[in-house]
Amino acid sequence: MSLLRSRSPSSRDSGAASFFSAAHRHLTTPTTAATRLDARRRYSYASFFLLTSLVSFTVQTELASYIQHDLAWDKAYCMLWLTHSSWVLLWPLQLCVLRLRRREQPWRRFWEGHVRLLDAVARMVETRDVRAGSAAVHRGRSASAGGGGLALGNGHGHGLRRSGHGGLLGLAGHGPAARSPWPYMARTTVFVTMALTVAGLSWYVAVSMTTPSDLTAIYNCSAFFAYAFSVPLLKEPLRLDKTIAVAVAITGVLVVAYGDGGYTQGVKTGSAGDSVEPGARLAGNLIIGVGSVLYGLYEVLYKRFACPPDGADATKGVIFANTFGSLIGAFTLCVLWIPLPILHVLGWETFEVPTGRTAWLLFLSVLMNMVFSGSFLVLISLTSPVLSSVAALLTIFIVAVADWYLSSNPLTPAGIIGGLLIVAAFAMLSWSTWREMNEADHRKPVDLSDDDDEDD
Repeated sequence: MSLLRSRSPSSRDSGAASFFSAAHRHLTTPTTAATRLDARRRYSYASFFLLTSLVSFTVQTELASYIQHDLAWDKAYCMLWLTHSSWVLLWPLQLCVLRLRRREQPWRRFWEGHVRLLDAVARMVETRDVRAGSAAVHRGRSASAGGGGLALGNGHGHGLRRSGHGGLLGLAGHGPAARSPWPYMARTTVFVTMALTVAGLSWYVAVSMTTPSDLTAIYNCSAFFAYAFSVPLLKEPLRLDKTIAVAVAITGVLVVAYGDGGYTQGVKTGSAGDSVEPGARLAGNLIIGVGSVLYGLYEVLYKRFACPPDGADATKGVIFANTFGSLIGAFTLCVLWIPLPILHVLGWETFEVPTGRTAWLLFLSVLMNMVFSGSFLVLISLTSPVLSSVAALLTIFIVAVADWYLSSNPLTPAGIIGGLLIVAAFAMLSWSTWREMNEADHRKPVDLSDDDDEDD
């Protein structure tokens, strides 16, 4: 039941003028100081989540290889379902962190502010317009202040209301701004998750067929495909420096993957010294190659259809990235379990509950995947799919070192040279992306509203 407040025409005009004036103050061409502050925050977040993703991906890769090779729990699809379902915890964990930062705030006020922020960013994502989100925030504030947080009417049935017809925080009335963004987010979750699932399944199938170093190297060729898909889908211009950086990175990948003699001999993979035959290694690398293409597509689809547009506040981008990760996890948990009994009945993958040491290590692997995935989604949101993919290539050298330490696989000259090429490519691409982001910051409106909008 909506709570409507009667107002005279003059008071309504005054309120409208005040609202649009406030919205305009938060959406202007950015000042130099504000631009630098947002850029500094963005780079700080990106650096932190890059480091977190590198460490967590390395640990997950070694654990998954050990579980499948040494412990013989080779359940590719079940492991995929478990790891991707764990993403559903990203938003609740994030909510706990945000709540700890605002312990003094009443829960109802904190919750309504958080929901308002998510709704505002979702509108930015759907419309690709920073102004849409900022306007939703100001309408939400006006609604809370004017009607106990229930609704705000103007005497003609238009305004803001909390109801099942308006999403988390629906806008009453008509037009694009009045539609809830959450049906769009639901559709986006479905097709982005399907691309991710097929790509991720290839990783889990190939992990038992090839070495961890090859697996990491070839899978991370997605940097090239991310760049290829970014041109038509993200309208990203072809830049010579970025093209050279991606080419150098792929060269480094090929050196690592094939510079040690390729398929001419069996290669040790597990800590028990089990060998992968040349034929199996080739098949595994072909499978992971297909996954690499699809993963590059997934990264670009996520950036194009599920990330806030350029100019959105960095903190809001971090919060929404983890929220969308939870949507992917929820869809995986509730829908993608269906193939499990089918695979069991057909005998293609017998379902088996892990126990003992296997269960504990699987739990750690799932946890590391959740941490990596949340960090990687944030990294893409704050930068670009191309930079994020090349940053992930840094794990190649780290995994090779870990593989050498844990499995006695020698760290070859090819691995060292390829790793250095990848590091150089990442440095080149970071510089190119930094210049590109600075140029964009001076051309486009920036969301300068308070990072703690949900507190107001």
